[in-house]
Amino acid sequence: MSDTKKALRLDKYLADLSVGTRTEVKQYIKRGRVTVNGQTVTSPEFKIQTGSDQVEFDQMPLSYEHFEYYMLNKPAGVVSATRDKFGKTVVDLIEDANRKDLFPVGRLDKDTEGLLLITNDGDLAHQLLSPKKHVDKVYYAKVNGCVTEEDKKAFAEGLVVDDELTAMPAKLDIIKSGEESEIYLTIKEGKFHQVKRMFEAVGKEVTYLKRMSMGSLLLDPELELGKYRKLTDEELAALRGE
Repeated sequence: MSDTKKALRLDKYLADLSVGTRTEVKQYIKRGRVTVNGQTVTSPEFKIQTGSDQVEFDQMPLSYEHFEYYMLNKPAGVVSATRDKFGKTVVDLIEDANRKDLFPVGRLDKDTEGLLLITNDGDLAHQLLSPKKHVDKVYYAKVNGCVTEEDKKAFAEGLVVDDELTAMPAKLDIIKSGEESEIYLTIKEGKFHQVKRMFEAVGKEVTYLKRMSMGSLLLDPELELGKYRKLTDEELAALRGE
């Protein structure tokens, strides 16, 4: 995925790529550890063109991307946040990231698994999360209780969940109905604990929840829990509507 050229201070360039803090990279530059197009540069204020200049740190080439996009198969027990003082976050799982400004697009509950997009592209995140866009999110769930055709109809009509939420019409597909049911649910919102609250409103309990897709982006079936990969050019173009 190519990036357009952009003039950037050398110290900011290095800090953005997590070479060190802004203070640390200034020292690295002054000590002659950084070259631009083969020439040693000792000024932190030196301007480079991110799309064309070749920057090396300790003779290792650096590659600058304005935006990064990762598909994560989120495991249970990890918080959908950029930082958390009590435990590991989804951003902590992206060990190969060059950028330090990544964030999850939307949230999955701590005990929920599945598809999560990690990026630093705020415009794309807004496009996917804006209530006006009505982007479909598909979940697989195991439900304690017999999910019925009546539930399916209630979800399709727009379920009154509680005093705070009347859900938009949702598509409920019943895979198995019984003491423990299995379903797919397609919703257009992403309210707090929404899927669990919707089933509680019809007297049932979600015991397992996994997000399978968000808009055009489908969870890679070969991506193991806790693993991630960069989006392909095709996946990114589809998300952008290109």
